[in-house]
Amino acid sequence: MKKSLVLLACASVALVLGGCGAPSAQSSNSSTNSSASASPTQAISTSDSYFKEGVLTTPQVKIAITAHKIIPVGEKGNEYGKKPVIAFWYKTTNLAGKDVSPMNFLYAITAYQDNNPNAENKLEVGSLPDDRFLSSQTEKIKKGGTVENAIAYELDDETTAVDLVASSDLGATEIGKVTYKLK
Repeated sequence: MKKSLVLLACASVALVLGGCGAPSAQSSNSSTNSSASASPTQAISTSDSYFKEGVLTTPQVKIAITAHKIIPVGEKGNEYGKKPVIAFWYKTTNLAGKDVSPMNFLYAITAYQDNNPNAENKLEVGSLPDDRFLSSQTEKIKKGGTVENAIAYELDDETTAVDLVASSDLGATEIGKVTYKLK
C-alpha cells in the first residue's frame, strides 16, 4: 500500500512537471544565464550549473548518480511494472540551505529514449526500485546534508540509449545531458 502511494505521488509530480515543460555515460553541457532560485519548482541558475558524468551541480543542490541498472519486469525493484526499467541510485546534497529533498531529481532531470523519428520520447517514472528509500525519499535535507535515493524510468525498448537531461525553469533551459547505453 505504501509503495502504491509513493508511486502515485511520483506519477503526480511527473505529470505536473510534464505539463510545464555514471561510468558508461557520455556528457554534454550547455550554459546560459537565467535567474537563480532556491525552490525546486523555480528557476535554477545555469551560469553556475553543469551536468556531466552523472553529476548535476547547481548553486542550490548537487545530485550525483552513483549507480544504474536495467531491471526486467517481475524482478526485485520492478515487481509490479509492465515494462523493464532503468533505475538510478543517487545522492542529493543541499548546498545552499534552501528547501531540498531527494525528490529534486524529478524537478531537475528528465529521461528520454530517442527511438521516435518524429517526436521526443520522454520516459515515464516507474515504481521506486529500492525499498530502502520508502521513508526517506521526501525528507527535507539540511544545509550540507546528503540523502540517498533511487528512481526508475519505464523503458520503451531495451536497446536505445537513455538520455538524462538536466534543466532549469522546469525544462526550459538545458544545463546538460548524460547518455546511458543499455547494452
